[in-house]
Amino acid sequence: MSVALHEEHSPDLDKYMAGLGQAARAAAAELANAEPRQKNAALLQIAAVLDQRRDFILQENQKDLELARENQLNAAMLERLELNPARVDAMIEGLQQVAGLADPVGEISELRYRPSGIQVGKMRVPLGVIGIIYESRPNVTIDAAALCLKSGNASILRGGKEALYSNQAIYQCIQQGLEQSGMIASAVQVVNTADREAVTQMLQMPDCIDVIIPRGGKSLIERITHDSIIPVIKHLDGVCHVYIDEHADLQKALDIAVNAKTRRYGVCNAMETLLVDEAIAPRLMPEIIRLMSASGVELRGCDRTREYDAGQIIPAGEEDWYTEYLAPILSIRIVDGLAQAIEHINHYGSQHTDAIVSEDYGRTREFMRRVDS
Repeated sequence: MSVALHEEHSPDLDKYMAGLGQAARAAAAELANAEPRQKNAALLQIAAVLDQRRDFILQENQKDLELARENQLNAAMLERLELNPARVDAMIEGLQQVAGLADPVGEISELRYRPSGIQVGKMRVPLGVIGIIYESRPNVTIDAAALCLKSGNASILRGGKEALYSNQAIYQCIQQGLEQSGMIASAVQVVNTADREAVTQMLQMPDCIDVIIPRGGKSLIERITHDSIIPVIKHLDGVCHVYIDEHADLQKALDIAVNAKTRRYGVCNAMETLLVDEAIAPRLMPEIIRLMSASGVELRGCDRTREYDAGQIIPAGEEDWYTEYLAPILSIRIVDGLAQAIEHINHYGSQHTDAIVSEDYGRTREFMRRVDS
């Protein structure tokens, strides 16, 4: 199967986008009635095709990486863009995991008798057609396609221009898997142009698309929120925190903190600020400094943090607490306790992803109840 790439705006763009929308709307009606075994078979077949064509995917990804370096994309963008055998394995595993989940369609909850004697409840049904607009990370193409398929939704996916070759390679695998499993091929469609006008048109297609989900930087999400006439499910910054409580298991806390920061720097749920209870700081901070430094992470800290290594820890300014670095940089603040940690997160956080490490059930419950995340 071959897919033509359209890198410039053409008079046929209107027709092309309308065709995607109409095909997706027709597919949504069929997909909503698909049996769980059909959807799972499609997911597993896509996984098998990805495995068979991994060399092709990696070759196409190299084209994107070469262009990205020529265009001087920053290190965080390159890290997001890169595929390797382990990331292909992760995409395959993700498809298999989604196939193994319980089917959400038709699930009934909150079923209650009313005073009149009738029963009223809620049933989960597909939304219809989901448009997803994202940047850089080509594995999002698989993530988005898999979740939409499992939930009975057709999807129109538009990745960033920097990942055009990678996304189209992955799309070929998706199409092949859908066709081989007997699922309607237009259940998943990936826009094959780098023209920004394609995004504008997606945002103006309420007859074909039911909801838009943007995944990317703040400027992308702000633009989509401003321009879309379709409902948008969104978040902006990923200023994510981990709070290590005085009742934390020390080794567990170290493992979580290092993983949260160093596993991948360029993802929106990477830890950007570490909050440490002053009661555990004397035992924790020397190891945190050692482990983060060994991973090449630049540390910025409050005055109390810098007392542990003023030569290595840069003073953190007010702006640091608001910053999503997407890079090997970490802000650290030592706090008086749980209340101050919660106050810090609710003031500086972005309501994205925040965590507490504690062995005290009551304190973890309080954190979850009071942190708006």
